Amino acid sequence: MSPTKKLSLVADSTEIAQQALTFLSTKYPLVPEEEAEIIVALGGDGFMLETLHKHMKTNTPVFGMNCGTVGFLMNTYNPDNLLERLQDADTVELHPLEMTATNMNNIEVKASAINEVSLLRESRQAAKIRVFVDGTLRMDELICDGVLVSTAAGSTAYNLSAHGPIIPLGTELLALTPISSFRPRRWRGALLPHSASVTFEILFPDKRPVSAVADFTEVRDVKWVKVKEDKSISLRLLFDKDQSLKERIIQEQFQV
Repeated sequence: MSPTKKLSLVADSTEIAQQALTFLSTKYPLVPEEEAEIIVALGGDGFMLETLHKHMKTNTPVFGMNCGTVGFLMNTYNPDNLLERLQDADTVELHPLEMTATNMNNIEVKASAINEVSLLRESRQAAKIRVFVDGTLRMDELICDGVLVSTAAGSTAYNLSAHGPIIPLGTELLALTPISSFRPRRWRGALLPHSASVTFEILFPDKRPVSAVADFTEVRDVKWVKVKEDKSISLRLLFDKDQSLKERIIQEQFQV
């Protein structure tokens, strides 16, 4: 990657991110965001997801520098040698999930998710959900607080908190993970090929309402939700060679 690429900076609203933006703006030549060939995002993982969603259709590569907390999708913040880091960076290409949710009023909503699509109960009663994979009924009734479909990149986020498996990049798998399942009590989820289409039918949606969430989009009172990988969209994340996302995901499996 050439260091002469047109560079733009975007930053979260936090004080530390804004301070970094002010300093870096005086240090490097910049162009407006809409003209950028590379975007440097200053913030945490949440801000990185916002930036990727904003530029989902432009395919502009994004290099994150951590000015937040966890920073799993970010590189270490260092104001020096940024152009050289960008030149040497490794590119990770990701495909988001496409959620198609139909609510009780038969209104269909589509949204993209980089990490996961999750279904969550809205009331005190557990959700009852029927699960289809590629049109085949795989579970007639899952009684749970919810269920999610996760990408490999998102497998260390909510999926991991729900005791789902960590998926190394390049394995072309999706995780189907229950959230606090009551019946079947011992079911811990499934690994599916990335080409799989997962459909959820909400049973008794009037009595046991469920919402569907795709990153920043929530659809309440759903009765059907379909989830599949969207190969038409490619997202490019840039990482320092010694901070690759692939290595981070592997390391997460050995955390104690």
